[in-house]
Amino acid sequence: MQLKETFEKVKRASKSLALLSDEQRNEILNAVADAIIYNKVRILEANAQDLAKMSRNNPLYDRLQLTESRLEGIAADMRNVATLPTPLGHVTKQKTLPNGLRLCRISVPFGVIGMIYEARPNVTFDVFSLCFKSGNACVLKGGKDADCSNREEVALIHEILEKYGVSKDVVALLPATHEATGEMLNAVGYIDLCIPRGGRKLIDFVRDTARVPVIETGAGVVNTYFDKDGDLKMGRAIINNAKTRRVSVCNALDCLIIHESRLNDLFPLCETMAEKSVIIYADEQAFAPLYGKYPYLEHATTESYGTEFMDYKMAIKTVASLEEALDHIDKNGSGHSEAIVTMNEETARKFQAHVDAACVYWNAPTSFTDGAQFGLGAEIGISTQKLGPRGPMALEEICTYKWLIEGEGQIRS
Repeated sequence: MQLKETFEKVKRASKSLALLSDEQRNEILNAVADAIIYNKVRILEANAQDLAKMSRNNPLYDRLQLTESRLEGIAADMRNVATLPTPLGHVTKQKTLPNGLRLCRISVPFGVIGMIYEARPNVTFDVFSLCFKSGNACVLKGGKDADCSNREEVALIHEILEKYGVSKDVVALLPATHEATGEMLNAVGYIDLCIPRGGRKLIDFVRDTARVPVIETGAGVVNTYFDKDGDLKMGRAIINNAKTRRVSVCNALDCLIIHESRLNDLFPLCETMAEKSVIIYADEQAFAPLYGKYPYLEHATTESYGTEFMDYKMAIKTVASLEEALDHIDKNGSGHSEAIVTMNEETARKFQAHVDAACVYWNAPTSFTDGAQFGLGAEIGISTQKLGPRGPMALEEICTYKWLIEGEGQIRS
C-alpha cells in the first residue's frame, strides 16, 4: 500500500485533536475563513487552471467553478461552523445499574474520515471545517477535474494549522488517481469512516469495493408532484427554483409529476424555465399542452425517469391520482429529496407519510436540502441510507459514542 505512510501520519495526528479545546478549534476555523478571503486571488487562479481543462457546456462546470461570492459564502459557512456548539462530550445516556455500576454514554469523534468527491472544490473547505470542529482528522480524495483547486486549498489550510502549532497531518489530500481511491477504500485500521460524494457510478463503486465502513451520500433523483389542489403561482416558483437554481447539485429537480386535471396549467408552470433553455422530456399527455408553446420539448422515454440529469433537463410524468404519483416515486426516486405542491393538508400528510426519502417537502422546493440551509453550518454530504445518519450530515452526524463505566470493585457472577 503506497499511501500507508500517509494514512499512518493522519491516524497518529488524529489523536492530537483531542488535546485542543473547542475555543482553539474555533479560533483556527476563523483564521482559515479569513485566509480564504485574503488569498482569494490565489485560490481563483488555481481554480481557473481546472476550469481551463473543462468545457463550459459540461454540466459539472458550474459545480467546479469558484467565484469571489462563492468563496465569501464558503468562508461564511466556516465561520458559522465555528459558532456552533461542540458536538463532543455530550452525555446521551446515563444510568446506574442495580449492582452500583455507573454507565455514561458520551459523543466522541470517529477518528479519521475519508472523503471521496468529484469536481467540487468547495467540499474541501466544508469537510475540513466539519471534521476539525468535531475532532476528526480527514483524508481527502478529490477528482482530477478539481485537483489544482483542491491542492491550493489544502496548502492554505496547512499554513494556518502550522501557524497555530497543529499538525498539518490532520488534513491530507491524496493524489487524484483511481489507485489512490482503491488504497483509501482498503485502509483498514487507518480510516474509520468513508463518505463518497458524487454521482451514482462513484457511490456504487465505493459501496461495492470498500473494506472500510461507508455512508452513502449524494445521488439525487428528485421528483416534485404538482397535485390537483396545487396553487399555480406557488408551484411555478417552486418548480423553477428546484430545477434552475443550480442544476449540477444533488437536490435539483429531475422530474415533475403532474395530476392530469392540471395539464392546462402545465405551460404556465414550466414557462420560465425556457429562459434557461431547460429541455423537457414529456410523456404523451404532457406533450400536447406544451407543443407549440414550450420551445425545448422532446418526447420522454423510459430512460427519462429515474435519471439524475445534473443539467438543464427535466422529465414530466402525468398521473391520475396521488397513489400513482407515489408509485412513480417509489420506482424512480433515490431516497434523497421529494416534494409535493398542494393546498390539501390531508393529501400532503399522506404524501409525507408514504414517501421513503431523507427529506420530504410540502409547498417548498427541494433546493433547501442543504446543511447550511438546515442551520447545521455546512454539510459533509446528504445521506440517502437508513442505517446511521440520514439527510444532511453535519457535526453530530460525524460523531459516534463510547460508554464510560465506573465502579467500586464489582465483579460479575
